[in-house]
Amino acid sequence: MSQRGPDDEGSSAAARSRRVAAILPAKDEAERIAATVRAARAIPNVDLVIVVDDGSADDTQHVARAAGAVVVRHSQNRGKAAAMETGAAVAAMRDADGEPTRLLLFLDADLGDTAVNAAPLVPPVLEGKADLSIAVLPAQEGAGGHGIVLGLARRAIHKVSGWTPRAPLSGQRCLTREAFEAALPLARGWGVETGMTIDLLEQGFAVVEVPCDLRHRPSGTNLRGYLHRGAQYRDIAYAVAVRRVRRYPTPSA
Repeated sequence: MSQRGPDDEGSSAAARSRRVAAILPAKDEAERIAATVRAARAIPNVDLVIVVDDGSADDTQHVARAAGAVVVRHSQNRGKAAAMETGAAVAAMRDADGEPTRLLLFLDADLGDTAVNAAPLVPPVLEGKADLSIAVLPAQEGAGGHGIVLGLARRAIHKVSGWTPRAPLSGQRCLTREAFEAALPLARGWGVETGMTIDLLEQGFAVVEVPCDLRHRPSGTNLRGYLHRGAQYRDIAYAVAVRRVRRYPTPSA
């Protein structure tokens, strides 16, 4: 989905060598975080891996640091959006003066060794063909659900842009610093991805989807899985409603 022409810098050698910060929001992921960090570090152009430990009760922060990540910790769980904002802020502090800002590559902490397969997300943004690229994952073994949450997000994005994404809920995404800042403040809870996509499309940023062979822990068909999908639906519906009110504010008396 492209709404804006590529930047001239996108085709230059400097743009192709632009650095990327991989940002991994994480909570209680000590079992998988080391493999995810190592795989993220192997992605071309990634020179910085940041793990935001969002109030974990396990050894996530220590395992991530031992695997080579820069780790910042929230003492209490603040949610994915807050972790993403913290990670982006840390990346900005490590950008060198006079150099292009790093691209931001957000990855789920439970991808394990497959995180390296997020590499195809980088070139479209690196080359100026898109401001945001979103991973389309293959069917995940053991995944539950009936597409209700997915349908809600797809309809909301289509209503704004006329484009129906395949993977509106995907948290695996690469974007420019400019696009990230244009999406602030991020939607809270599980509405963060849908809210970000709507916000950027409304502002004319170019968004593409890219197939990536990534595997993460799916939400199953047990009670916990249903509660998770219920929370997703609630948060996405709220994010969509907030953006609808912004678009069509109630006239003052």
